[in-house]
Amino acid sequence: MHLQPGGNETVVFLLPFPDVAQISEYVISVYRPYWILRTETTTCSQKMAGRKVLIIYAHQEPKSLNGSLKDAAVEELGKQGCSVTVSDLYAMQFEPRATRNDIVGCLHNSEEFNYGVEAREAYKRGDLSDDLIEEQKKVQEADLLIFQFPLYWFSMPAIMKGWMDRVLVEGFAHEFPDCYGSGLLKNKLALFSFTTGGSKEMYTKGSISGDIRYLLWPMQHGIMHYCGVKVLAPHICFAPEYVSEEKRKEMLLAWAQRLKSLWKEEPINCSPEWYFE
Repeated sequence: MHLQPGGNETVVFLLPFPDVAQISEYVISVYRPYWILRTETTTCSQKMAGRKVLIIYAHQEPKSLNGSLKDAAVEELGKQGCSVTVSDLYAMQFEPRATRNDIVGCLHNSEEFNYGVEAREAYKRGDLSDDLIEEQKKVQEADLLIFQFPLYWFSMPAIMKGWMDRVLVEGFAHEFPDCYGSGLLKNKLALFSFTTGGSKEMYTKGSISGDIRYLLWPMQHGIMHYCGVKVLAPHICFAPEYVSEEKRKEMLLAWAQRLKSLWKEEPINCSPEWYFE
């Protein structure tokens, strides 16, 4: 009896069963684990294939490690069947300043300009500037937001902070009391991937730069968690400028390897007890 369950190999069984019913029962018992595994694998692949990822990237040099990390994410997630979009903020010449120009048409209060109020009302009317509408559409469609950047002064670059300020307006990303667990972006994931100038040892408790988890609090808790986004553990490449080329390649490989199982990761606790100690 010849069976060909998959691939190019033909498996040959010599079965001493007298009737078809016995043969069928035997085949099912032997191949059931294979069928279950194949079904689970296919289902998992299909789930990933439907995912959409937005990478918000902030670095001036495409050949930088940040650029390579961004490219690695595009490649690996693309292999998984994900749809990946990149907002390359420097290449886009993204405007980081929150100004009157973000509101099209008349102001809600022409006597006194309040950016937060005006942006909220403009969003409700559909009167935000085109660049903000475009970025909000990308965010709305994404299942995962990856922020790729070098750490500047214990924070993200100004151009990325400007993206946060202008894109994540009230009414779109949050609207009190709809924040944190009930934030308007609650069905999304976010991950901060970044490089540092200092070594890993410099960003530990008791060291000169302190515990790096405290630096991440405003980004992970104050912005993403506030908007309802669940946050995955950060991916940090420490001091790439001061390590060998081989070590930088290892950093890239580690990132690509993590991305292979990224969708299986559990979000971190954005309000841990240790922060308040």
